[in-house]
Amino acid sequence: MDKTLIISKKVKLKDPILIEGLPGIGLVGKLAADHMIKELKCEKIAEIYSPHFPHQVLMLRKGIMRMLKNKVYVCRSKKKGGSDVIILVGDVQAVTPEAQYELCGALLDYFEKLGGKRIYTLGGYGTGHMVDKPRVFGSATHMDLIPGMKKYGILFGEVGGSIIGAAGLLLGLGKLRGMKGVCLMGETHGGYVDAKSAQAVLDVLGKILDVKMDLAKLELRAKESEKFMKRMEKETAKQKELQEGGGSAGGELSYIR
Repeated sequence: MDKTLIISKKVKLKDPILIEGLPGIGLVGKLAADHMIKELKCEKIAEIYSPHFPHQVLMLRKGIMRMLKNKVYVCRSKKKGGSDVIILVGDVQAVTPEAQYELCGALLDYFEKLGGKRIYTLGGYGTGHMVDKPRVFGSATHMDLIPGMKKYGILFGEVGGSIIGAAGLLLGLGKLRGMKGVCLMGETHGGYVDAKSAQAVLDVLGKILDVKMDLAKLELRAKESEKFMKRMEKETAKQKELQEGGGSAGGELSYIR
């Protein structure tokens, strides 16, 4: 396999909206997207494999192994004239800048073929300190989106910096294709899995999409995700040590993004 492979079902969707929730700061986006899939009982329509993912397979407790992958789910709208929602989730993100461009390009090709034009990416905005009531910051592809988004309590222009990985590139590259979208970032410490920040993001996203979700189980799912990602980081750190000749691979909890 020398390029990203998307294995998908043939589906016909109504004006689909893309939601991205891959691992990142505080696992905020991943927690929100995974919870949304469970709550809305979404259907899996695609699996994504790439040589740009870490070079390892996962050994499962059942005694078998599986490849690292991303997945795409669809939540079909039950409202007349409503949009179907497709959700991108997964184990990891691509590991280099070049890989991110290649993978995001392939994802946008796929989204474009489905007729999609609107994207929302989910993530955390790390502050380095504890946050009791997380705010949700936004960054939009187009100015005309901002007034409508502000009514949901999203704050624009109050933080700076860059958006790393798929959460930024899907929007940036999508804009070049004529797509519109917003990155929703939950305020978080950044050094631990933050279910509270994911709840804040999911609450806002639910209002934007006009869907209701029970957030009670999000804390439990946060603990399960934390165990998985710590295992992933441990394995990645071991690989880095081997590649660098046994050097130290310690550091802060940053996740693969």
